[in-house]
Amino acid sequence: MLKKSVLAATFTAALAVSHNAAATIVLVETNMGDFEINLFDQTTPKTVTNFLTYVKDGAYTNSVFHRSLKDFVIQGGGKRYTGNNAAPFIDVPPRSPVDNEPKLSNVRGTVAMAKIGNSPNSATTHWYVNVKDNSANLDRDNGGYTVFGVVTGTGMSIVDSINTLYVPGGTGLFRETPLRNYSATDLANNVPVTAANIVTIERITVINDSPTTAASLNPTPNTLVGKNEGSSSGSSAPTLLMVLAGLAFWRRRKV
Repeated sequence: MLKKSVLAATFTAALAVSHNAAATIVLVETNMGDFEINLFDQTTPKTVTNFLTYVKDGAYTNSVFHRSLKDFVIQGGGKRYTGNNAAPFIDVPPRSPVDNEPKLSNVRGTVAMAKIGNSPNSATTHWYVNVKDNSANLDRDNGGYTVFGVVTGTGMSIVDSINTLYVPGGTGLFRETPLRNYSATDLANNVPVTAANIVTIERITVINDSPTTAASLNPTPNTLVGKNEGSSSGSSAPTLLMVLAGLAFWRRRKV
């Protein structure tokens, strides 16, 4: 009887470990094509749990990629398009911030959480895809940005397509927004932006929760966190843009 009890307890514990170690694949469906993200549940469990809570609640349905910093990142998850160009975006309602887990490197194709400046534990809804290797700055700045997944298969072709879209710049309400079928000429002629021009995340769904989905991915570890933060060449401009956007979002949300 004792042996059976021990075996049962061991089996239960093994099941618990297996459950906690489960990796997850989500499908991001957009109006420019779909791509998959393999999440690093074992390495960044708090961040993955936070992300999946929003996914399973449908919080990202009909959200948008509202920022594109060319050849740097595309960012989404935090806003929806209103259709009213006087106030084009509303925030996806955030929950409490998640603890920072800067264990993996911001190399091309990885997915990470955006956050506010000088506040490492401030990530909520906003996430971004690294269009190139941004490890030299994003692995260091603001306590390091938490990579929690990676775009797999041919998915980066969709990300790259979004990265090449026209971004107005300047000081307008769409200054950092990638726009489909829209040009500088349209902007000069005051052609209004419509929903058809916005890159929409139609939905994100879990398509595989097998515990072995991340086994062969071999993500690059973050070896720079805590080392001469913010000192890397060329890091300040794009990183500051991300920080300022996050700070504006935080103020609207809370203060």
